[in-house]
Amino acid sequence: MMRKKNFGTVSGLFLGLVSIFGAYLMEGGSFKALFMLPAMIIVFGGTFAAVIIGFGFERFRKLFFLIKIAYFPRKYEVKKSIEIFSEMAIIIRRDGILAIEKQINRFDHYFPKKMMRYMLDGATEDELENLAGYEMKAMQERHFSNIFIFTKMGGYAPTMGILGTVMGLIMTLANAGSDPNLLIRNIASAFIATLWGVLSANLFWLPVGDKLKQCHLEEKHLMEVVMEGVLALRSGEVPSLIKTRLASALPPKEQEEMVVI
Repeated sequence: MMRKKNFGTVSGLFLGLVSIFGAYLMEGGSFKALFMLPAMIIVFGGTFAAVIIGFGFERFRKLFFLIKIAYFPRKYEVKKSIEIFSEMAIIIRRDGILAIEKQINRFDHYFPKKMMRYMLDGATEDELENLAGYEMKAMQERHFSNIFIFTKMGGYAPTMGILGTVMGLIMTLANAGSDPNLLIRNIASAFIATLWGVLSANLFWLPVGDKLKQCHLEEKHLMEVVMEGVLALRSGEVPSLIKTRLASALPPKEQEEMVVI
């Protein structure tokens, strides 16, 4: 599953680049005309500068780490967690609730480990729900603040492209009556800036923001299932019922694979 997600993200970017640049080349365009350094500096340099001004240099430094997360997201194994809770419920019915203490490290994610630890320490149901709710709220604010950066970059980039276009047209008008080749180059540079602004926004920055949203939803889904599992163990529910109830959070086909009726 992890490889499929990575393949889909990377192949989507590859398909977008091939489609855009391939169509451009099919129409007789050249890479030399497309990759104009001044236009790219205005768009990418201006976009990064706007991020630094608006969010600070420390947030800007995390930009590339967040891109890595978007293209190579962490795997949240909900089905594995459900199986672990089901097996823990069987151990509790046989040996008591403290017998599952050694099973906590079977979870890969930190959140279920923490919630299980507090449950074993005697936290009430309300205390566990309040703790989980606070942590999910903090996680959402943290994730959304990161997503917001890429949403803003999706707006900065086209604006910087327009700025580059305006600058190119100013240079064209300023050199009116001079070498025609220079005028043509200035006009081309102007519209190339717009192209890179729109392209980077819609193929790089906005899709990364959407991918981070998907990562957030997957982590939130795991945390919700974990919370249900912890409360079910604490209340001493029947193992088969715990597995069936937690599996309800999965798509119907995966439910059928996990739960035999």
